Amino acid sequence: MIVTVTLNTAIDKTLSVPNFRLGRRHRTVEQTTMPGGKGVNVARVLKTLGAPVIATGLAGGATGTRIVDQLTQLSVLSDFVRIGEESRTNTAVIDPTTGEQTEINEKGPKVTPQEIELFVDKLLYLAKGASLCVFAGSLPREVDTDIYAFLIRELRKLNVTTIVDTDGDPLRRAVRAEPDVVSPNILEAEELVGHEFNDDEDRTYAVKEVCDMGAREALMTMPDGCFARMHPPHEADPVIYRVRVRGGAIEPRATVGSGDAFLAGYVAARYQSKPVEEALAFAVACGAESTQHLGAGLVDPDRVQRLLGEVDVERMSATHNDALT
Repeated sequence: MIVTVTLNTAIDKTLSVPNFRLGRRHRTVEQTTMPGGKGVNVARVLKTLGAPVIATGLAGGATGTRIVDQLTQLSVLSDFVRIGEESRTNTAVIDPTTGEQTEINEKGPKVTPQEIELFVDKLLYLAKGASLCVFAGSLPREVDTDIYAFLIRELRKLNVTTIVDTDGDPLRRAVRAEPDVVSPNILEAEELVGHEFNDDEDRTYAVKEVCDMGAREALMTMPDGCFARMHPPHEADPVIYRVRVRGGAIEPRATVGSGDAFLAGYVAARYQSKPVEEALAFAVACGAESTQHLGAGLVDPDRVQRLLGEVDVERMSATHNDALT
């Protein structure tokens, strides 16, 4: 079983608004509303891909009830701790005429220490039946930024593989707790290591830097794929990969949540013990295919399989960007 953790759940609204301009009145031509938060998005894609998953975290108020009810309608198993304050609503506006998107994410509810304690107890119970746990997304108010780091250490005692996708101080602290995998995007990785990346040589070295900070393996998502530093079985040293969709293979429609689809693809492949290169290619194909849908955490498995043929996986040497044969 795979467990996904979303402490800052949400209802995600995605609006398609042609010729969007600030200060104007607009009408949508298309819209979607669905349960969200990064871990929930990951769970939805995992369910679509046929992986066994249960979503947990915090959910409050009428919005929290709606999140749980909609997950049930999607046949996604969930077991959330109910909190006193209302879960948030996030809004993304996509302009189909330019491809630009604007995201407005609410801060989220205030959470009490007692509610966090209940959640920790629930997660440790669920983890007894799990082999892998994904911690994803931001933290609501009043939650200690060390929470992911604490839970990573607790789950290690239960031999559960931990994967983290967050940013800022929670990510910095989580990396020091030595999770199995971290999956920042390029901006989050730059903030984590403390400098910008100017070229592919910098990006290649960046995933090594992230691992030097504590993570066993690192995935850094890019608009066209990812850089990764992984430990393939039966190989003595870690390998750095550059994985990307070939130019022109797909035209993005909306990129909201594509990183969540990428991570779900990787988790699903890893759960099935796929070879590292296959898992990375599948992850990139999932992330790319998700850009064809309005709304986060949506993929078409058949189209993912067709897109796999357009994904290139390159092994890089530890000395930056010399390709290995």
